[in-house]
Amino acid sequence: MLNVKLIDGMFKESQEKGQEYLLFLDVDRLIAPCYEAASKEAKKPRYGGWESMEIAGHSIGHWLSAAAAMYRETNDDKLKEKLDYAIAELGRVQSFDEEGYVSGFSRACFDEVFTGEFRVEHFGLGGSWVPWYSIHKIYAGLIDAYQLTGSKEALEIVTKLSDWAYRGLSPLTEEQFQRMLIAEHGGMNDVMANMYLITGEEKYLELAKRFCHQAVLHPLTKGIDNLEGKHANTQIPKLIGAAKLYEITGEKSYRDMVEFFWNEVSHHRSYVIGGNSNREHFGPPDTEELGVLTNETCNTYNMLQLTEHLFNWTKDSSYMDYYERGLYNHILASQDPDSGMKTYFVSTEPGHFKVYCSPEESFWCCTGTGMENPARYTRFIYVQQEQDFYVNLFIASEVTLLDQETIIRQETIFPKSEKSSLVFKEASGQELNVHIRVPNWVTGNVELKLNGEVVNAPVDRGYVTINKAWAKGDRIEVLLPMSLHVYKAKDDRSKQAFLYGPVVLAGALGTENFPETDILADHLALNNHELIDVPALVTDGSVDQWLHPVEGKPLTFETDAIGQPGHVKVRFIPFYELHHERYSLYWKVATQEEYEKGVDEEKKKQEWIRAITVDEIQPGEQQPEIEHGIQSEHSQTGYLNKVHKSWRDCRDNGFFSYKMAVQPNKPMYLLVTYFGSDNTLHEDGNAYERDFTISVDGTVIANQILKSEKPEDIYLVCYDIPFNLTEGKEKVEVRFDAPAGQVAGGVYGIRMQNEAQ
Repeated sequence: MLNVKLIDGMFKESQEKGQEYLLFLDVDRLIAPCYEAASKEAKKPRYGGWESMEIAGHSIGHWLSAAAAMYRETNDDKLKEKLDYAIAELGRVQSFDEEGYVSGFSRACFDEVFTGEFRVEHFGLGGSWVPWYSIHKIYAGLIDAYQLTGSKEALEIVTKLSDWAYRGLSPLTEEQFQRMLIAEHGGMNDVMANMYLITGEEKYLELAKRFCHQAVLHPLTKGIDNLEGKHANTQIPKLIGAAKLYEITGEKSYRDMVEFFWNEVSHHRSYVIGGNSNREHFGPPDTEELGVLTNETCNTYNMLQLTEHLFNWTKDSSYMDYYERGLYNHILASQDPDSGMKTYFVSTEPGHFKVYCSPEESFWCCTGTGMENPARYTRFIYVQQEQDFYVNLFIASEVTLLDQETIIRQETIFPKSEKSSLVFKEASGQELNVHIRVPNWVTGNVELKLNGEVVNAPVDRGYVTINKAWAKGDRIEVLLPMSLHVYKAKDDRSKQAFLYGPVVLAGALGTENFPETDILADHLALNNHELIDVPALVTDGSVDQWLHPVEGKPLTFETDAIGQPGHVKVRFIPFYELHHERYSLYWKVATQEEYEKGVDEEKKKQEWIRAITVDEIQPGEQQPEIEHGIQSEHSQTGYLNKVHKSWRDCRDNGFFSYKMAVQPNKPMYLLVTYFGSDNTLHEDGNAYERDFTISVDGTVIANQILKSEKPEDIYLVCYDIPFNLTEGKEKVEVRFDAPAGQVAGGVYGIRMQNEAQ
């Protein structure tokens, strides 16, 4: 592994802020759920947010990975001391279980699974919330601690934990095992593959292969895109593990599924910043639906890992073009440079803003990966394979090559400058092929100089190459001409974003009607915060005719007075620099004729709906349901491609319920979305009528019968809620009940409103 250190610049500053947060966190509070899961008294209270829920313990795993990587970057003795303490504490908790189990929640769910007869749904297993997903973070953290810092104790703990899993899962048939994988399970195939590489034990390779979810992976080997409606970040780790298995086994099917998946996600399901997903799920291909809950940050963290594998197989610069876009415009942009807090989603809703976790009361999945990101900035700046050395990213840094004798320093303030220099601080005359990436955003010819002399080198797979026996003091200078360019959304060419080189530019829109804080525990709390009017850009000129650099302010641009209505000017800055104010990434761009003809009635309607919405849930989606306190019996979920929505129903004395916010001093209305073709359900040899009740805090407010009223489309039903059921309350329980022999739903959406619709 190359030894790379950041020198200065924005990545170095972001790394230092991330390091501060790792040192701030209290290991005893992170490990508290592990003690409680072992029925022991914790040394300190656990943290809030997700660490107070069944997913508890995932954060200590992320922290281990982050701390190990950050120590390797910084040699911070205080961080190493905390890391060693955390590992020792996990070892102590593990000693309480004779079989080697350690996690932040009871092992009862796994004990149920190991019987072969277990409850399972997309985000639940054995009655617990995604237990394999959560414990996977502890596996990964311990493995990282061993591989990055040499901790033998970490290896001992993760080996015992791996053996516990192997013993428990061995009796399961393949049918039972694959049924278990219906529930989100993180990258369990990846960590077991890593255990095989570390120990050489075949049992771990066997388990890695068994953890491959065939219902998702097998179609990908055939080039079948079945991703719509699937929880995006559930799938990406499965492919990271598949990539590792290809490298171990050489089996082509693994590579086929990885390459097809990567292409579908990066080219057909990603936004301009390199992120993907809306409301955590993949939508139809070649759509870029804008919204508050787009671009889950975990997804890009994982997509960059997957991209690393693909680059290593091919050395094709197109993979680094994607990597660079995601790193600069999503990962770097996801950490608040002031507080060090992290984003969950990155909104594409015009006029919205970033929302960050709180220091002690959030611990979302993206808080966890967000801990790791600042220590990962150096990972793929350079790659060396024997005598081939690849310069992939233009980031101020210093690298010691594998021979431990050659040291190269990259001096640059990119992207504020088009120039970068590679200086051989130490070299002993060894021959090396230096491959320098020519990005896809370069405008014109790349200029390359070696010790002041121009070098003419052909471009091969996106790289120019200089070969020589390198001496101390040798200097390569590279000029990468950049310019403004336009990104047009895949589903609407008038929906546009603007970049300068690889940098996505955001329109900075100020703090009009801004929330009191954008750092908070509940990331849902500001979903319906009032928006502002965002102008359309009315022009028929090319972008360089109306968007101009601001003198003396690198990477800052301003439009002519083309914003309508009002002939306003808009200031654009790099998205990674924009924090604590409103912004737009995507803009409606129209000619004067198009603008004058266009009356955006749909936009007006959406603004009205947003204004009257108090709370909303998308049934069948993990996070909204968990955070609305889902309770259910005899209930199931699914996704209907025809309407691009997930749903939930229940049957035969079953129910499902949510806790929903209300306004205590206003009448409330419940708006429920149904599918117009739903009628009698024939299943298991029985006919189930869709005849059910809806109640609020135990009082029935409606009886609903679905009789295929509006075939092949969704429709809305608005129910009045008696004022006495919500008066003086902040939340109520909304419940759907199916009597014996009946079905409630499917329900495709639920919204609490303060006006009827």
